[in-house]
Amino acid sequence: MGRARLARLHGIATSYEPAPGRTVHVTEDTVVAVLAALGVDASTPQAVSEALAAHAETAGRALLPPTVTARAGRPPRLPDLPEGTTLSVRAEDGTLLGAEVRDGTGHGDPQGPAALAALPLGVHDLRADAPDGRTARARLIVAPGAVPAPPGRSHGFLVQLYSLLSRRSWGMGDLGDLADLAAWSGRTLGTGFVQLNPLHAAVPGRPTDPSPYRPSSRRFPDPVHLRIEQLPEYAHLSGPARARIDELTARAGELRDDVLLRGGLIDRDAVWALKREALELLCAVPLSPGRRAAYCDFLAEQGRALDDHATWCALAERHGTDWRGWPGGLRDPRSPETARIRHRLLDRIDFHSRLAWFTDQQLAAAQRAAREAGMPIGLVHDLAVGVHPSGADTWAQQDAFAAGMSIGAPPDAFNPRGQDWGLPPWRPDALAATGYAPYRELLRGLLRHAGALRIDHVMGHFRLWWVPEGRPPTDGAYVRYDGEAMLSVLALEAHRAGAAVIGEDLGTVEPGVREALAERGVLGTSVLWFERDYGPRAPEDADGAPSPAADAPRILAPGEWRAACLATVTTHDLPPTAARLTGEDVALRARLGLLAAPEERERARASYELREWFAALTRHGLLPEGTGDEEAVVKAVHRFLLRTPARMVGVWLPDAVGDRRPQNLPGTTGTQYPNWRLPVAGPDGRPMPLEAVTSSRRLRALLRELAPPT
Repeated sequence: MGRARLARLHGIATSYEPAPGRTVHVTEDTVVAVLAALGVDASTPQAVSEALAAHAETAGRALLPPTVTARAGRPPRLPDLPEGTTLSVRAEDGTLLGAEVRDGTGHGDPQGPAALAALPLGVHDLRADAPDGRTARARLIVAPGAVPAPPGRSHGFLVQLYSLLSRRSWGMGDLGDLADLAAWSGRTLGTGFVQLNPLHAAVPGRPTDPSPYRPSSRRFPDPVHLRIEQLPEYAHLSGPARARIDELTARAGELRDDVLLRGGLIDRDAVWALKREALELLCAVPLSPGRRAAYCDFLAEQGRALDDHATWCALAERHGTDWRGWPGGLRDPRSPETARIRHRLLDRIDFHSRLAWFTDQQLAAAQRAAREAGMPIGLVHDLAVGVHPSGADTWAQQDAFAAGMSIGAPPDAFNPRGQDWGLPPWRPDALAATGYAPYRELLRGLLRHAGALRIDHVMGHFRLWWVPEGRPPTDGAYVRYDGEAMLSVLALEAHRAGAAVIGEDLGTVEPGVREALAERGVLGTSVLWFERDYGPRAPEDADGAPSPAADAPRILAPGEWRAACLATVTTHDLPPTAARLTGEDVALRARLGLLAAPEERERARASYELREWFAALTRHGLLPEGTGDEEAVVKAVHRFLLRTPARMVGVWLPDAVGDRRPQNLPGTTGTQYPNWRLPVAGPDGRPMPLEAVTSSRRLRALLRELAPPT
């Protein structure tokens, strides 16, 4: 009982429900391991008793929690305070805003120019002075009630940037391609946004993990996305440097042709090797006075975060990319040894800092191109759910991460063995102790050049499944986060950036989470194939034969969809629509041994579901009866999305050109399937450069359905 109570006090759930009416209890060993990751010893009954006593003593003396939140126009959430306690607030700009005296009933009398219910938005310092002499300070986060709503209704593309090569890029899609796509689609097709995969900095090395969802750092973008020729210093190269750049450009052309003409895979490592050498040459070109001033401003603005990131990159060049194996002193970013080596590595730190600046500038140019093309939103960046355990963020912010833990998902009907994503979680206690500074800083960086932000696994704002290192995902436990505080930080930073927010809320979502997100204005994600009513249904198909999907819930009519969502037909983790329509998705999973049932049964189920959809599309007047033409059906399902009230409608770019290959096939490794390495291709499997995509008859015909000429 004591250990369970201790777990509850630290936000650890000792049981979970993988399905309605079924409860699974977390093992004692898991509870002990998770508590240890939070700095609490629960290994013995004596240790549990001491930990409970220490918690009670700390809670009894504390006047304030480390972080307090308030919504604009409302008083902050405060614990009961002794009668006569004085509360004062110093704003983030240093202004003393006023004070209240608590009367012991939870109410206060305003004393000074501003009451606590009328504080400005921001991250302020709250002080409590009790009559018994106790004093406490807390961060007070005052946030808008909701994030900004997207302007009007819009449609746009969902793009994996690396997959969209042009005839100018160096073997993978880059920020120049992104700017071109945004400018063309905004002006020509009337699109309102381009949603991207995460552009976070990867862990360098050969081979680099190609997944954009396991980055080294989420705080800075990856310079592999740079368009070399668009850097101003490129025009000032001369002599041997110019000749070498020309050689590198020619070799990059060979990489590009291997992908576009010979069917090769995108080789991120080979692209980076060429770009890195080119960037070394470009960084040797002196900055002009104006460029130097802009770079110095960037360094000052980014501060210690950039210095840490660049230092990790410089140290990784010497000692490898896993900081946990570095010489002892260098594992601590604040140690005297690290301070000394920072001084010796100033040139390399400056090199990596400059790459971050170059990338930031080209991201700004891409967003500017999107807005100038008339896009009301522009770029929609993607925030991955976590970072690699050996990367730059975990080195620089060790206190914020739970060592020895990985996030994932518990067992469910689709994954009976659960999932382990290999990403260390943030410690909720550390976030609160810093006023959620790591999250605030992260959001501020991502929203610099964005009209909206997609958040992967947005349910992580409320709880995450923690798996102790070395144990199977079944041996995990849910750890609770302060959802109100997390969403307040999100609302504040999104408000300051004027950006909308989209939450990826697919899969298992605990009750009340979607409602809480909707209340704060966070759009959900609705995928066509999953929008169904899970009530009872008839066990026979239209012909009276037993249905292979008799338990499949009813397809929702367009008017039954929620309005506060990004509506799509498919995603990067699902089959392209053409593959679903032709059965190629089942064939691919059968070849790889990924089917949960015999292939014939899976094909029968897929065929039944497609007949259901054809009937629904015909019933809504979106598809002529008997029409089975692939392109016509792709148009029809997108017209279906238009009938919904969804605020944003996303078109998976490969769908628009008839691509049949998924960009990522969950459950496979890189040796089984080329996840995250495929270029956009046409129905015949031949890669399509950006120039071919923008001239695609099929793409233009589909987009006319979404934005008919006026």
